[in-house]
Amino acid sequence: MAKLTKKQKEAYAKLDNSISYDLAAASALVKDITNVKFDASVDLAIRLGVDPRKANQMVRGVVTLPHGTGKDVKVLALVTPDKEAEATEAGADYVGLDEYLQKIKGGWTDVDVIITMPSVMGKLGPLGRVLGPRGLMPNPKTGTVTMDVAKAVQDVKAGKIDFKVDKTGIVHAAIGKVSFDAKKIEENANELIQTIIKLKPTTAKGTYVKSVFMSSTMSPSIAVEVKTV
Repeated sequence: MAKLTKKQKEAYAKLDNSISYDLAAASALVKDITNVKFDASVDLAIRLGVDPRKANQMVRGVVTLPHGTGKDVKVLALVTPDKEAEATEAGADYVGLDEYLQKIKGGWTDVDVIITMPSVMGKLGPLGRVLGPRGLMPNPKTGTVTMDVAKAVQDVKAGKIDFKVDKTGIVHAAIGKVSFDAKKIEENANELIQTIIKLKPTTAKGTYVKSVFMSSTMSPSIAVEVKTV
């Protein structure tokens, strides 16, 4: 086992791994055990009692965090010329179509979210190998394929995130920054958890939310008492 640094030892000294914390306590503690010099992200890992290999047990959705993510989300709007002004006014960082399709084809993916229109999706199909593994392929289910481009851009900029259970049955999501006060972290975390609970598949049997862990970049994980959420 690798030796712990002085800061890691200090963080572990403040954390009792033998207990689970309620969401409010975990939200305060994650700030206290973060010792990095940058504004670290706060993440949730939620283990679900589903089998993601079965289509009827796939958990996927979107949620607008009440206090945003704290991250400056870079948005690319792949739209036809008649929608360019709308996307730009809404705050999209990059707006266009063919020129960006060519850039993506060449490997450029320096964005966080891509928003497009139904009529453009046919052009994005061949780029699936580039966009898919990076989670950038627009999808109507997450609101990133729409005719209301302005609203989609504004929602993403305001803190709308999409989430999806991975092949091990875990949902990973960033829900804020350690610079947020503890109450904002708690409320963002609760919004995500409650959204996931509402999406419980009818075919999922047994315990649905098996565990919840909160952590920040490079911090230890904090076990959250599931019953409190």
